[in-house]
Amino acid sequence: MGPALTARRLLFRLLLVVGGVAVATGAVSLAWTAIGGGALGVHGVVALSLGIAGTAALAWALMALAFKSSREGWDERSADPGEPDKP
Repeated sequence: MGPALTARRLLFRLLLVVGGVAVATGAVSLAWTAIGGGALGVHGVVALSLGIAGTAALAWALMALAFKSSREGWDERSADPGEPDKP
């Protein structure tokens, strides 16, 4: 029962991400039309969706690296490789 629950959670999170990208794409598309930019075609919507998803993925990855670095103590280590680590 454990793996099925994990798969359900993964699917739910994936649906949340896809839904968030869809809502963000719709909002930006409406804003673009409201400022007089014209209607977006299919290629424009696909490019906008990929840009939003890529930006969100990059932000997630960089924040994950920052938290990992903080947890493992890389932030406290010396910048000089010859200097011993602080206890």
